[in-house]
Amino acid sequence: MLGEHRYAIELEWQGDRGEGTASYRAYGRQHVVRAEGKLHEIAGSSDRAFHGDRDRWNPEELVLAALSQCHMLSYLHVATNHGVVVVGYSDAATATMQEDGRGGGRLVEAVLRPRVTVADPSMRELADALHHEASEKCFIAASVNFPVRHEPVAVVRGVDD
Repeated sequence: MLGEHRYAIELEWQGDRGEGTASYRAYGRQHVVRAEGKLHEIAGSSDRAFHGDRDRWNPEELVLAALSQCHMLSYLHVATNHGVVVVGYSDAATATMQEDGRGGGRLVEAVLRPRVTVADPSMRELADALHHEASEKCFIAASVNFPVRHEPVAVVRGVDD
């Protein structure tokens, strides 16, 4: 069944230091993101390079996290459909942002490095191949305008780990 799904969040800026945005350095970039029914809020800021708080998530990290999560969830679905038994999954994803010299910029690439642990050696080759199908099913990857590359590794439980 095809459908339309809507999502809603609430964002609250917490960076007023007493003089608002009187100057670029006068305000903090701290904020929280909330959603109805969620147990935890996300503490956000800008990247440290843009006067943010390095202890909080920045938007670029959140985009990368969404790409990584979406690929993993799509991959686990695809693996199940193909009979590949996944017993472990991790990712060491990276993204690159380039500034445009006019005060803006954009993410230009993300690289996902999923490490998939499968239950049986006979599943390793198919496990690697399924990343392409998972990528095609990932809603977030389909929504961005930059390449999302994959450098997967499949290992076998008890053999390679």
